[in-house]
Amino acid sequence: MSADLIRDEELPFGNPLGQRVRRWTRRREVRGVLMLWVVLTVLLVLFSFVPARIMGVPASPTKQAVEDTMTVFTLAASPVAALVWAVAIYSVIGWRQRGPGPPTEDGPAIRNHGLTTVLWVGLSSVLCLFLLIWGIAETQAVASSSTGPLVVNVTGQQWVWTFSYPRQGDIETDQLYLPVNQPVVFHVKSDDVVHSFWVVQMGIKVDANPGQVTQATVTPTRLGTFDVRCAELCGLLHADMETSVHVVSAQDFQSWLRSNGTGG
Repeated sequence: MSADLIRDEELPFGNPLGQRVRRWTRRREVRGVLMLWVVLTVLLVLFSFVPARIMGVPASPTKQAVEDTMTVFTLAASPVAALVWAVAIYSVIGWRQRGPGPPTEDGPAIRNHGLTTVLWVGLSSVLCLFLLIWGIAETQAVASSSTGPLVVNVTGQQWVWTFSYPRQGDIETDQLYLPVNQPVVFHVKSDDVVHSFWVVQMGIKVDANPGQVTQATVTPTRLGTFDVRCAELCGLLHADMETSVHVVSAQDFQSWLRSNGTGG
């Protein structure tokens, strides 16, 4: 980094902070970096809303929470990433060393500029604290327990998914059926190697481990047919290890239970 960008040796020690900042921002290098930073920040902020749109309409509050978290984290990181890119781009363009010889001088380390260090550490700490609090709050909201959930046992094996309903009688199927707006608890395990149970549009992804039961909860909020896939490389036909989840009304779910051997 250029010495002119972070060194203020020509300013008297007792100058007010405002005057120091004004004189600092008049420098060509600082203005160039700030202009790049503003442009890149705007572009990254606009891009922050793209991932949630291309992932489609969420079919559960869990998926909505995932999309909201991705958007918020990208927005929060945009100014930081833009500043790093702005300095890097300006360094390549404005501070390029031409000729066969090395640069005549090297700028001092950024740690030698007290104000820059304090701002960088302080703002980074605030940002990290905000992201930590957001993540904890979203995790607790998604993981909150519900009364009377539908329990579904999920078994992965090369290369199929099997679903059973222990509280609804002896029902086993390779097509997952769920009632809309009812909490569901998945008990996930594997009969052979490690798989990953991924209900794409509901934002559920949990490992299926041999000899161990893992748990995930979700509440489907949209009627329709959605994708179930394996998200862990599990052998030759890993790409074919997929099926469907059918979210139906409560009445249709009871009819499906009766047609498969139980009165619900």
